[in-house]
Amino acid sequence: MSAPSSSYRSGFACFVGRPNAGKSTLTNALVGTKVAITSDRPQTTRHTVRGIVHRPDSQLVLVDTPGLHKPRTLLGERLNDLVRSTWAEVDVIGFCLPADQKLGPGDKFIAKELAEIKKTPKVAIVTKTDLVDSKRLAEQLIAVHQLGEELGIEWAEIIPVSAVGDKQVELVADLITKLLPEGMPLYPDGDLTDEPEQIMVAELIREAALEGVRDELPHSLAVVVEEMLPREGRPADRPLLDIHANVYIERQSQKAIVIGAKGARLKHVGTTARKHIEALLGTPVFLDLHVKVAKDWQRDPKQLRKLGF
Repeated sequence: MSAPSSSYRSGFACFVGRPNAGKSTLTNALVGTKVAITSDRPQTTRHTVRGIVHRPDSQLVLVDTPGLHKPRTLLGERLNDLVRSTWAEVDVIGFCLPADQKLGPGDKFIAKELAEIKKTPKVAIVTKTDLVDSKRLAEQLIAVHQLGEELGIEWAEIIPVSAVGDKQVELVADLITKLLPEGMPLYPDGDLTDEPEQIMVAELIREAALEGVRDELPHSLAVVVEEMLPREGRPADRPLLDIHANVYIERQSQKAIVIGAKGARLKHVGTTARKHIEALLGTPVFLDLHVKVAKDWQRDPKQLRKLGF
């Protein structure tokens, strides 16, 4: 690790916002690789995934929290507690508000919570600007400014961004790192996340399993990687990693949805997940997936613990 200059800054930031506000997509764009899972379904991020942005003059560690929402289950309450404790520990909070949706009760609910956290600088990030014209964007920027005034939040910055088109993603990094404390790098060069590989692999499988499933599955789908072992007896130049994972759902009826006709859906999930896992780990993978029923696991403390919550 090279010795940083005297004005080197390092610290933690987290993106908050209601589910599907573009938090994970922005994290991935900043880090430049896929670390947080992205999905068009709300509530897909459950683990605090840290993405690490290395820059010549700074290191920004992104903590990705689940969307804060009004909880309906024990899992929901645990997720909300996790969010609040994360907010209290970071150096900067980025509040993501999509440009293509009017500010709603969900945004105000989060903004009120943010107003309670006095010391931490807050940046309003208007995401998904590629989906609107300049007039609509201007209206949204004014609305965000007014929301801050209403609740007594002083935005350190209000930044429009499209993570998909890379527009202003660098600017987001510039403005957030300016707000970090001066200090040494927190992670070695080249690290992109400190999530254990098994958790990231589980998230990639979960993302593939959620893709294209249009009913009530996302909340009731959890993935546990049982083991990851190098295949014995392989030549050094042709390694293979065996990964055995279970996809847990809550009801027998959901099993057929995940597996699909003659297992076609599960096969597709396996192929998609395997490609992403191989890209992440840089090694060929044999992925063995099984679908299991864990009845009503979201409401059962014992099962929640078993599944890692």
